[in-house]
Amino acid sequence: MWDWFEGTADNAYAFSGNLMRLRLDYKQPLWDWSMELAAPVLLGLPDNALAPPPQGASGMGANYFADNARRRNAGMVFLKNFYVSFHGRGPQGHSLQLGRLEFADGAELTPENPTLVALKNTRIRERLIGTFGFTHVGRSFDGLVYAYRAGHGRLTFLAAAPTRGVFQTDGWGWTRTGVGYLSWTQPMTAGKSAAELRLFAIQYHDWRRLVKTDNRSASERRTDLGKLRISTIGGHYLHAGPVPGGAADLLVWGAWQTGRWGRLDHRAWAIALEGGYQPNVLARLKPWIRAGIFASTGDADPSDSRHGTFFQLLSTPRLYARFPFFNLMNLEDGFVELVLRPHRKLTMRPSLHGLRLREGQDLWYVGGGAYNPWTFGYVGRPAQGARSLATLYDFSADLSLSASFTLGAYFGLAQGKSVITAIYPQRARATLFFLEANYRF
Repeated sequence: MWDWFEGTADNAYAFSGNLMRLRLDYKQPLWDWSMELAAPVLLGLPDNALAPPPQGASGMGANYFADNARRRNAGMVFLKNFYVSFHGRGPQGHSLQLGRLEFADGAELTPENPTLVALKNTRIRERLIGTFGFTHVGRSFDGLVYAYRAGHGRLTFLAAAPTRGVFQTDGWGWTRTGVGYLSWTQPMTAGKSAAELRLFAIQYHDWRRLVKTDNRSASERRTDLGKLRISTIGGHYLHAGPVPGGAADLLVWGAWQTGRWGRLDHRAWAIALEGGYQPNVLARLKPWIRAGIFASTGDADPSDSRHGTFFQLLSTPRLYARFPFFNLMNLEDGFVELVLRPHRKLTMRPSLHGLRLREGQDLWYVGGGAYNPWTFGYVGRPAQGARSLATLYDFSADLSLSASFTLGAYFGLAQGKSVITAIYPQRARATLFFLEANYRF
Protein backbone atom coordinates (compact mmCIF):
# COMPACT_ATOMS: atom_id res chain seq x y z
CA MET A 1 0.00 0.00 0.00
CA TRP A 2 1.55 3.25 -1.23
CA ASP A 3 0.66 6.77 -0.13
CA TRP A 4 3.13 8.88 -2.12
CA PHE A 5 3.77 12.60 -1.74
CA GLU A 6 0.58 14.29 -2.94
CA GLY A 7 0.66 15.76 -6.44
CA THR A 8 -1.56 15.92 -9.51
CA ALA A 9 -1.76 12.12 -9.96
CA ASP A 10 -3.27 9.42 -7.75
CA ASN A 11 -0.84 9.03 -4.87
CA ALA A 12 -2.64 6.47 -2.65
CA TYR A 13 -3.27 2.93 -3.88
CA ALA A 14 -2.65 -0.75 -3.22
CA PHE A 15 -1.73 -3.65 -5.49
CA SER A 16 -0.75 -7.31 -5.28
CA GLY A 17 2.67 -8.50 -6.37
CA ASN A 18 3.57 -12.20 -6.60
CA LEU A 19 6.61 -14.12 -7.76
CA MET A 20 6.73 -17.87 -8.32
CA ARG A 21 10.09 -19.55 -9.00
CA LEU A 22 10.75 -23.17 -9.93
CA ARG A 23 14.31 -24.54 -9.98
CA LEU A 24 15.75 -27.80 -11.23
CA ASP A 25 19.25 -28.88 -10.15
CA TYR A 26 21.56 -31.64 -11.34
CA LYS A 27 24.71 -32.27 -9.29
CA GLN A 28 27.88 -34.24 -9.96
CA PRO A 29 31.15 -34.33 -7.96
CA LEU A 30 33.00 -31.95 -10.32
CA TRP A 31 30.19 -30.12 -12.08
CA ASP A 32 26.48 -29.37 -11.91
CA TRP A 33 23.81 -27.36 -13.66
CA SER A 34 20.76 -25.42 -12.53
CA MET A 35 17.72 -24.08 -14.38
CA GLU A 36 15.15 -21.76 -12.85
CA LEU A 37 11.92 -20.31 -14.25
CA ALA A 38 10.29 -17.19 -12.79
CA ALA A 39 6.67 -16.09 -13.12
CA PRO A 40 5.90 -12.59 -11.78
CA VAL A 41 2.22 -11.65 -11.53
CA LEU A 42 1.10 -8.06 -10.78
CA LEU A 43 -2.57 -7.38 -10.08
CA GLY A 44 -4.48 -4.13 -9.64
CA LEU A 45 -1.77 -1.68 -10.67
CA PRO A 46 -2.77 2.01 -10.49
CA ASP A 47 -3.66 3.49 -13.88
CA ASN A 48 -3.53 7.18 -12.89
CA ALA A 49 -0.41 7.45 -10.72
CA LEU A 50 1.86 9.06 -13.34
CA ALA A 51 2.17 12.86 -13.23
CA PRO A 52 4.07 15.15 -15.61
CA PRO A 53 7.62 16.11 -14.59
CA PRO A 54 8.93 17.00 -12.10
CA GLN A 55 6.47 14.97 -9.99
CA GLY A 56 6.65 11.83 -12.14
CA ALA A 57 5.75 8.36 -10.87
CA SER A 58 3.90 8.12 -7.55
CA GLY A 59 5.69 5.06 -6.21
CA MET A 60 6.49 1.61 -7.57
CA GLY A 61 2.95 0.83 -8.69
CA ALA A 62 3.22 3.62 -11.25
CA ASN A 63 6.56 2.23 -12.47
CA TYR A 64 5.07 -1.24 -12.90
CA PHE A 65 2.12 0.19 -14.84
CA ALA A 66 4.28 2.30 -17.17
CA ASP A 67 6.77 -0.50 -17.91
CA ASN A 68 4.16 -3.15 -18.69
CA ALA A 69 2.40 -1.46 -21.63
CA ARG A 70 0.14 0.48 -19.23
CA ARG A 71 -1.73 -2.63 -18.15
CA ARG A 72 -3.30 -2.92 -14.69
CA ASN A 73 -2.60 -6.66 -14.61
CA ALA A 74 0.64 -8.08 -15.94
CA GLY A 75 2.50 -11.38 -15.87
CA MET A 76 5.12 -13.42 -17.71
CA VAL A 77 7.15 -16.63 -17.48
CA PHE A 78 10.86 -16.30 -18.26
CA LEU A 79 14.19 -17.99 -17.69
CA LYS A 80 15.56 -16.54 -14.46
CA ASN A 81 18.71 -18.69 -14.21
CA PHE A 82 20.31 -21.36 -16.40
CA TYR A 83 23.97 -22.08 -15.74
CA VAL A 84 26.55 -24.82 -15.53
CA SER A 85 29.17 -24.87 -12.74
CA PHE A 86 32.59 -26.49 -12.70
CA HIS A 87 34.33 -26.92 -9.34
CA GLY A 88 36.67 -29.11 -7.34
CA ARG A 89 35.75 -31.63 -4.69
CA GLY A 90 36.43 -29.21 -1.82
CA PRO A 91 36.03 -25.50 -1.07
CA GLN A 92 39.59 -24.65 -2.17
CA GLY A 93 40.81 -24.07 -5.71
CA HIS A 94 39.06 -22.93 -8.88
CA SER A 95 35.39 -22.73 -9.79
CA LEU A 96 33.51 -21.40 -12.81
CA GLN A 97 29.86 -20.59 -13.52
CA LEU A 98 28.66 -20.02 -17.09
CA GLY A 99 25.23 -18.92 -18.24
CA ARG A 100 22.38 -16.85 -16.79
CA LEU A 101 22.92 -16.36 -13.07
CA GLU A 102 22.39 -14.00 -10.12
CA PHE A 103 25.23 -11.99 -8.58
CA ALA A 104 25.59 -9.64 -5.61
CA ASP A 105 28.77 -7.67 -5.04
CA GLY A 106 30.05 -7.96 -1.46
CA ALA A 107 28.45 -11.38 -0.93
CA GLU A 108 31.33 -13.47 -2.31
CA LEU A 109 32.13 -15.05 1.09
CA THR A 110 29.93 -15.83 4.09
CA PRO A 111 31.73 -15.10 7.39
CA GLU A 112 31.58 -17.45 10.34
CA ASN A 113 30.86 -14.59 12.77
CA PRO A 114 27.06 -13.96 12.94
CA THR A 115 27.49 -10.20 13.40
CA LEU A 116 29.54 -9.97 10.22
CA VAL A 117 26.96 -12.09 8.41
CA ALA A 118 24.21 -9.66 9.39
CA LEU A 119 26.30 -6.63 8.38
CA LYS A 120 27.15 -8.08 4.98
CA ASN A 121 23.54 -9.02 4.25
CA THR A 122 22.05 -5.66 5.26
CA ARG A 123 24.81 -3.03 4.89
CA ILE A 124 27.42 -4.26 2.37
CA ARG A 125 26.00 -6.45 -0.38
CA GLU A 126 24.57 -5.05 -3.62
CA ARG A 127 25.56 -1.42 -3.11
CA LEU A 128 26.78 -1.34 -6.73
CA ILE A 129 25.85 -4.68 -8.39
CA GLY A 130 22.76 -6.64 -7.42
CA THR A 131 19.58 -8.40 -8.48
CA PHE A 132 17.14 -5.54 -7.69
CA GLY A 133 15.45 -8.22 -5.63
CA PHE A 134 12.83 -6.10 -3.87
CA THR A 135 10.82 -5.82 -7.09
CA HIS A 136 8.75 -8.80 -8.19
CA VAL A 137 10.89 -9.37 -11.29
CA GLY A 138 14.48 -8.45 -10.42
CA ARG A 139 17.45 -8.89 -12.72
CA SER A 140 19.92 -11.63 -13.59
CA PHE A 141 23.24 -11.58 -15.44
CA ASP A 142 24.26 -13.43 -18.61
CA GLY A 143 27.96 -14.23 -18.44
CA LEU A 144 30.45 -15.96 -16.19
CA VAL A 145 31.73 -15.91 -12.61
CA TYR A 146 35.21 -17.28 -11.91
CA ALA A 147 36.40 -17.78 -8.33
CA TYR A 148 39.62 -18.97 -6.75
CA ARG A 149 39.83 -19.94 -3.07
CA ALA A 150 43.28 -19.81 -1.49
CA GLY A 151 43.34 -20.37 2.26
CA HIS A 152 40.52 -18.29 3.72
CA GLY A 153 40.54 -15.66 0.95
CA ARG A 154 38.65 -15.60 -2.33
CA LEU A 155 39.31 -14.03 -5.71
CA THR A 156 36.13 -13.33 -7.71
CA PHE A 157 35.75 -12.22 -11.33
CA LEU A 158 32.46 -11.41 -13.09
CA ALA A 159 31.97 -10.58 -16.77
CA ALA A 160 28.31 -10.26 -17.68
CA ALA A 161 25.45 -8.39 -19.30
CA PRO A 162 22.45 -7.57 -17.05
CA THR A 163 19.11 -8.91 -18.21
CA ARG A 164 15.84 -7.09 -18.59
CA GLY A 165 13.26 -7.13 -15.83
CA VAL A 166 13.02 -5.12 -12.58
CA PHE A 167 9.69 -3.38 -13.30
CA GLN A 168 8.72 -5.04 -16.60
CA THR A 169 7.60 -8.65 -16.22
CA ASP A 170 9.40 -9.66 -19.44
CA GLY A 171 12.83 -10.73 -18.20
CA TRP A 172 14.07 -12.51 -21.33
CA GLY A 173 16.29 -10.05 -23.19
CA TRP A 174 19.42 -7.95 -22.61
CA THR A 175 19.87 -4.27 -21.83
CA ARG A 176 22.84 -3.36 -24.09
CA THR A 177 25.05 -2.75 -21.07
CA GLY A 178 27.94 -4.74 -19.64
CA VAL A 179 29.85 -5.00 -16.37
CA GLY A 180 33.16 -6.49 -15.26
CA TYR A 181 33.96 -7.01 -11.57
CA LEU A 182 37.13 -8.19 -9.80
CA SER A 183 37.53 -8.55 -6.03
CA TRP A 184 39.65 -10.10 -3.32
CA THR A 185 37.92 -10.89 -0.02
CA GLN A 186 40.04 -11.79 3.01
CA PRO A 187 38.59 -12.88 6.38
CA MET A 188 40.69 -12.10 9.46
CA THR A 189 40.52 -13.23 13.08
CA ALA A 190 42.35 -12.08 16.23
CA GLY A 191 41.34 -13.81 19.44
CA LYS A 192 37.58 -13.39 19.88
CA SER A 193 37.37 -10.66 17.23
CA ALA A 194 36.55 -11.23 13.58
CA ALA A 195 37.11 -9.00 10.57
CA GLU A 196 36.89 -8.97 6.80
CA LEU A 197 38.58 -6.90 4.11
CA ARG A 198 37.46 -6.67 0.48
CA LEU A 199 39.05 -4.73 -2.36
CA PHE A 200 37.21 -4.43 -5.68
CA ALA A 201 37.34 -2.90 -9.14
CA ILE A 202 34.36 -2.52 -11.50
CA GLN A 203 34.19 -1.55 -15.16
CA TYR A 204 30.74 -0.56 -16.44
CA HIS A 205 29.83 0.17 -20.07
CA ASP A 206 26.48 1.42 -21.41
CA TRP A 207 26.18 1.39 -25.22
CA ARG A 208 22.59 2.63 -25.39
CA ARG A 209 22.05 5.93 -27.21
CA LEU A 210 19.78 7.38 -24.56
CA VAL A 211 19.20 10.76 -22.94
CA LYS A 212 21.01 10.57 -19.61
CA THR A 213 19.60 11.60 -16.27
CA ASP A 214 21.76 14.42 -14.89
CA ASN A 215 21.50 18.10 -13.94
CA ARG A 216 22.23 19.61 -17.38
CA SER A 217 19.53 21.41 -19.32
CA ALA A 218 17.17 19.31 -21.41
CA SER A 219 18.66 20.65 -24.65
CA GLU A 220 22.20 19.76 -23.52
CA ARG A 221 21.18 16.23 -22.55
CA ARG A 222 19.27 15.59 -25.78
CA THR A 223 22.39 16.30 -27.85
CA ASP A 224 24.64 14.00 -25.78
CA LEU A 225 23.87 10.39 -26.65
CA GLY A 226 27.41 9.16 -26.08
CA LYS A 227 28.35 6.02 -24.16
CA LEU A 228 28.98 5.61 -20.45
CA ARG A 229 32.34 4.12 -19.43
CA ILE A 230 32.66 4.18 -15.63
CA SER A 231 35.57 2.68 -13.67
CA THR A 232 35.07 2.16 -9.94
CA ILE A 233 37.58 1.06 -7.31
CA GLY A 234 36.86 0.62 -3.63
CA GLY A 235 36.55 -1.73 -0.72
CA HIS A 236 35.05 -2.47 2.65
CA TYR A 237 36.32 -3.35 6.09
CA LEU A 238 34.23 -5.04 8.79
CA HIS A 239 35.21 -5.69 12.39
CA ALA A 240 33.27 -7.23 15.29
CA GLY A 241 34.46 -8.22 18.74
CA PRO A 242 33.92 -8.03 22.48
CA VAL A 243 34.23 -4.76 24.41
CA PRO A 244 33.50 -3.96 28.07
CA GLY A 245 29.81 -4.54 28.70
CA GLY A 246 29.02 -6.17 25.38
CA ALA A 247 30.18 -6.37 21.75
CA ALA A 248 30.92 -3.71 19.16
CA ASP A 249 31.21 -3.58 15.38
CA LEU A 250 32.67 -1.24 12.79
CA LEU A 251 31.87 -0.90 9.08
CA VAL A 252 33.77 1.17 6.52
CA TRP A 253 32.87 1.18 2.82
CA GLY A 254 34.15 3.47 0.08
CA ALA A 255 34.35 3.82 -3.69
CA TRP A 256 35.94 6.23 -6.18
CA GLN A 257 34.90 6.60 -9.80
CA THR A 258 36.41 7.92 -13.00
CA GLY A 259 35.52 7.62 -16.67
CA ARG A 260 33.28 9.15 -19.31
CA TRP A 261 29.66 10.29 -19.02
CA GLY A 262 28.86 10.81 -22.66
CA ARG A 263 30.96 13.82 -23.66
CA LEU A 264 31.67 14.73 -20.01
CA ASP A 265 34.51 13.57 -17.78
CA HIS A 266 33.22 11.63 -14.78
CA ARG A 267 34.76 11.92 -11.29
CA ALA A 268 32.87 10.93 -8.14
CA TRP A 269 33.16 9.19 -4.76
CA ALA A 270 31.05 7.71 -1.96
CA ILE A 271 31.82 6.62 1.61
CA ALA A 272 29.96 4.93 4.48
CA LEU A 273 31.05 4.79 8.13
CA GLU A 274 28.94 2.85 10.64
CA GLY A 275 29.26 1.42 14.12
CA GLY A 276 27.19 -0.72 16.46
CA TYR A 277 27.00 -1.87 20.05
CA GLN A 278 25.30 -4.94 21.53
CA PRO A 279 25.12 -4.40 25.31
CA ASN A 280 24.90 -7.25 27.79
CA VAL A 281 21.50 -6.06 29.04
CA LEU A 282 17.92 -7.06 28.32
CA ALA A 283 19.07 -10.51 27.34
CA ARG A 284 15.59 -11.54 26.19
CA LEU A 285 15.54 -8.76 23.56
CA LYS A 286 19.21 -8.95 22.49
CA PRO A 287 19.36 -5.25 21.55
CA TRP A 288 21.76 -4.02 18.91
CA ILE A 289 22.16 -0.24 18.54
CA ARG A 290 23.70 1.00 15.29
CA ALA A 291 24.39 4.42 13.82
CA GLY A 292 26.21 5.69 10.76
CA ILE A 293 26.61 8.21 8.00
CA PHE A 294 26.78 7.88 4.23
CA ALA A 295 27.89 10.57 1.78
CA SER A 296 28.20 10.56 -2.01
CA THR A 297 29.14 13.34 -4.38
CA GLY A 298 26.74 15.37 -6.46
CA ASP A 299 27.36 17.70 -9.38
CA ALA A 300 27.71 21.34 -8.30
CA ASP A 301 27.95 22.93 -11.78
CA PRO A 302 25.69 21.74 -14.64
CA SER A 303 27.51 23.95 -17.15
CA ASP A 304 31.07 22.66 -16.81
CA SER A 305 32.75 19.71 -18.58
CA ARG A 306 32.65 17.31 -15.62
CA HIS A 307 29.95 15.02 -14.28
CA GLY A 308 30.41 14.72 -10.51
CA THR A 309 27.40 12.68 -9.37
CA PHE A 310 28.26 9.30 -7.89
CA PHE A 311 26.77 6.62 -10.15
CA GLN A 312 25.25 3.57 -8.44
CA LEU A 313 25.67 1.28 -11.48
CA LEU A 314 23.39 -1.81 -11.19
CA SER A 315 22.47 -1.82 -7.52
CA THR A 316 19.60 -3.02 -5.34
CA PRO A 317 18.55 0.33 -3.83
CA ARG A 318 16.08 -0.93 -1.26
CA LEU A 319 18.70 -2.50 1.01
CA TYR A 320 19.83 1.05 1.82
CA ALA A 321 16.55 2.88 1.18
CA ARG A 322 13.93 0.59 2.68
CA PHE A 323 11.31 3.14 1.65
CA PRO A 324 12.76 3.49 -1.88
CA PHE A 325 12.01 7.12 -2.63
CA PHE A 326 15.77 7.81 -2.82
CA ASN A 327 19.03 6.02 -3.62
CA LEU A 328 22.74 6.56 -2.87
CA MET A 329 23.41 9.24 -5.52
CA ASN A 330 24.02 12.88 -4.47
CA LEU A 331 23.07 11.97 -0.92
CA GLU A 332 23.94 12.44 2.73
CA ASP A 333 22.24 9.92 5.02
CA GLY A 334 22.70 9.95 8.79
CA PHE A 335 20.86 7.16 10.58
CA VAL A 336 20.33 5.40 13.88
CA GLU A 337 18.60 2.05 14.26
CA LEU A 338 17.72 -0.45 16.95
CA VAL A 339 17.66 -4.17 16.20
CA LEU A 340 15.67 -6.33 18.63
CA ARG A 341 15.73 -10.13 18.58
CA PRO A 342 13.28 -11.32 21.24
CA HIS A 343 13.25 -14.80 19.71
CA ARG A 344 15.61 -16.63 17.36
CA LYS A 345 12.83 -16.58 14.75
CA LEU A 346 11.85 -12.89 15.13
CA THR A 347 13.82 -9.75 14.26
CA MET A 348 12.45 -6.20 14.63
CA ARG A 349 14.18 -3.09 13.32
CA PRO A 350 13.00 0.50 13.97
CA SER A 351 15.21 3.22 12.44
CA LEU A 352 15.44 6.96 11.84
CA HIS A 353 17.15 8.58 8.83
CA GLY A 354 17.98 12.22 8.17
CA LEU A 355 18.35 12.69 4.41
CA ARG A 356 20.00 15.59 2.60
CA LEU A 357 21.24 16.12 -0.93
CA ARG A 358 24.98 16.66 -1.23
CA GLU A 359 24.59 19.35 -3.91
CA GLY A 360 21.52 21.55 -4.28
CA GLN A 361 22.36 22.29 -7.93
CA ASP A 362 22.00 18.58 -8.72
CA LEU A 363 18.93 16.30 -8.67
CA TRP A 364 17.02 14.12 -6.22
CA TYR A 365 17.72 10.69 -7.73
CA VAL A 366 15.69 7.47 -7.69
CA GLY A 367 16.41 4.14 -9.40
CA GLY A 368 18.81 1.20 -9.54
CA GLY A 369 20.23 0.98 -13.05
CA ALA A 370 19.49 -0.29 -16.54
CA TYR A 371 16.65 -2.78 -16.93
CA ASN A 372 15.77 -2.52 -20.64
CA PRO A 373 17.36 -1.03 -23.79
CA TRP A 374 15.19 2.11 -23.90
CA THR A 375 14.99 3.29 -20.26
CA PHE A 376 18.04 4.90 -18.63
CA GLY A 377 17.28 3.31 -15.24
CA TYR A 378 17.43 6.45 -13.09
CA VAL A 379 15.13 9.44 -12.79
CA GLY A 380 15.90 12.77 -11.18
CA ARG A 381 13.82 15.64 -9.84
CA PRO A 382 15.30 19.16 -9.62
CA ALA A 383 16.42 20.39 -6.20
CA GLN A 384 16.49 24.09 -7.27
CA GLY A 385 19.27 24.89 -4.83
CA ALA A 386 17.68 23.19 -1.80
CA ARG A 387 19.37 20.33 0.05
CA SER A 388 17.05 19.08 2.82
CA LEU A 389 15.28 16.00 1.44
CA ALA A 390 13.33 14.18 4.16
CA THR A 391 13.20 12.57 7.57
CA LEU A 392 12.37 8.87 7.34
CA TYR A 393 10.88 6.87 10.22
CA ASP A 394 10.44 3.17 9.58
CA PHE A 395 9.88 -0.19 11.23
CA SER A 396 10.25 -3.73 9.91
CA ALA A 397 9.66 -7.17 11.39
CA ASP A 398 10.68 -10.57 10.02
CA LEU A 399 9.28 -13.80 11.40
CA SER A 400 10.55 -17.26 10.43
CA LEU A 401 7.71 -19.65 11.18
CA SER A 402 9.62 -22.64 9.82
CA ALA A 403 12.56 -23.50 7.62
CA SER A 404 10.33 -23.01 4.57
CA PHE A 405 7.86 -20.27 5.56
CA THR A 406 8.65 -16.66 6.54
CA LEU A 407 6.58 -13.51 7.04
CA GLY A 408 7.69 -9.91 6.79
CA ALA A 409 6.09 -6.53 7.48
CA TYR A 410 7.30 -2.99 6.84
CA PHE A 411 6.00 0.51 7.54
CA GLY A 412 7.80 3.71 6.53
CA LEU A 413 6.83 7.36 6.99
CA ALA A 414 8.75 10.02 5.05
CA GLN A 415 8.31 13.65 6.03
CA GLY A 416 9.52 15.71 3.10
CA LYS A 417 11.67 18.79 3.57
CA SER A 418 12.49 21.74 1.28
CA VAL A 419 13.40 19.67 -1.84
CA ILE A 420 10.17 17.67 -1.71
CA THR A 421 7.85 20.49 -0.58
CA ALA A 422 8.85 22.50 -3.66
CA ILE A 423 7.77 19.64 -5.94
CA TYR A 424 4.76 18.41 -3.93
CA PRO A 425 3.31 21.53 -2.25
CA GLN A 426 -0.07 19.86 -1.58
CA ARG A 427 1.42 17.42 0.95
CA ALA A 428 5.07 16.49 1.35
CA ARG A 429 4.45 13.35 3.41
CA ALA A 430 4.43 9.76 2.17
CA THR A 431 3.95 6.28 3.63
CA LEU A 432 4.64 2.75 2.49
CA PHE A 433 3.24 -0.40 4.09
CA PHE A 434 3.53 -3.98 2.94
CA LEU A 435 3.11 -7.56 4.11
CA GLU A 436 5.15 -10.29 2.50
CA ALA A 437 5.02 -14.09 2.70
CA ASN A 438 7.72 -16.43 1.35
CA TYR A 439 7.26 -20.18 1.04
CA ARG A 440 10.04 -22.47 -0.19
CA PHE A 441 9.60 -26.16 -0.86
